[in-house]
Amino acid sequence: MKRRVSILGATGSVGTSTLDLIERSPERFEVIALTAATDTRGLADAARRTGARLAVIADSSRLTELEAMLAGTDCRAAAGSDALMEAAAGEAEWVMAAIVGCAGLEPVMAALEAGRTVALANKEALVSAGALMTEAAARNGATILPVDSEHNAIFQCLAGSSREQVSKLILTASGGPFRTSTEPEIRAATPAQAVAHPNWSMGAKISVDSATLMNKGLELIEAHHLFGLPSERIEVLIHPQSVVHSLVEFIDGSVLAQLGSPDMRVPIAFALTWPERMATPAERLKLAQIGKLEFQEPDLQRFPALRMARQALEQGGAAPTVLNAANEVAVATFLAGRIGFTEVPELVEQALERQTSLAPSSIEEVIAIDLETRKAVGAMIEARCH
Repeated sequence: MKRRVSILGATGSVGTSTLDLIERSPERFEVIALTAATDTRGLADAARRTGARLAVIADSSRLTELEAMLAGTDCRAAAGSDALMEAAAGEAEWVMAAIVGCAGLEPVMAALEAGRTVALANKEALVSAGALMTEAAARNGATILPVDSEHNAIFQCLAGSSREQVSKLILTASGGPFRTSTEPEIRAATPAQAVAHPNWSMGAKISVDSATLMNKGLELIEAHHLFGLPSERIEVLIHPQSVVHSLVEFIDGSVLAQLGSPDMRVPIAFALTWPERMATPAERLKLAQIGKLEFQEPDLQRFPALRMARQALEQGGAAPTVLNAANEVAVATFLAGRIGFTEVPELVEQALERQTSLAPSSIEEVIAIDLETRKAVGAMIEARCH
């Protein structure tokens, strides 16, 4: 039988990579729903190619445009938050959660509440609401499959091993475009330089997170929720080649690593057909040509974001939610050219120092803390810029 799938965030980098795999093996998949934020053309084209039943545009003002583009097809066009919930919790058994930012929180929770298998590419969901998400999955018999290359690598290395057999998890980071830069060079970094990732092709926001190492900090928090290990048993190593995607050390001293080319279609494919595997067009590794693999400790002096993320995880409560929201606002402001690169972690740290919220007990409370933090960081930015 075909696996029924829906893709939330179908026009982004993860969404298009997922579509690429599905369209290479159409006999294995039936596309139920596709969503996008504002890209009506990309959404309509994908819906036509895959025969999707439902196409949802988050921006309600673009519904008429989407309906016109889908005229003559069997695909129903819809818009707005209720339609996003329908796409997330509908007939699909497998849901790719690739909506960027806290906009993806409620759809992810809807899919989990419906007991779906959720392939999670939305970092913010687990960072901001990890306990709520994992509790919802357990309560409703849902499954969370990690799509981030690092967590997917850990998932592959664990291969069903119990938590008691694991000594520690080791996340790898490329180090980003400024890995060897001096502090003055980092302070002078431009948005164009920050988004020029040396190994991966990613969106602007996640590329900046990679450059600050906040991306790895968010992944550390994710790893805690996905695999149930405390902060002190999760390490980060800089690995410039991006060949080893993560490692697991077991209590007997064995270390297993997952290696592969830097192509997101590999972890997506593993989640898409789990517990089986499928062929991908990813370039095969040629280890003799690579020659050597390097590993280094992260420099928390030049890249303080990783330190802050670990502190937020250990502090608990609302701190991870505040960390994520503050970072999103700061990164967007940096990409707009209003603040410098090193002001991104400075603003995040300032927000963390000021946060007083209690641990959220619902998605609504997570969203309220997120909005409150965004307003506070916005005020900090205005104070800096005037």
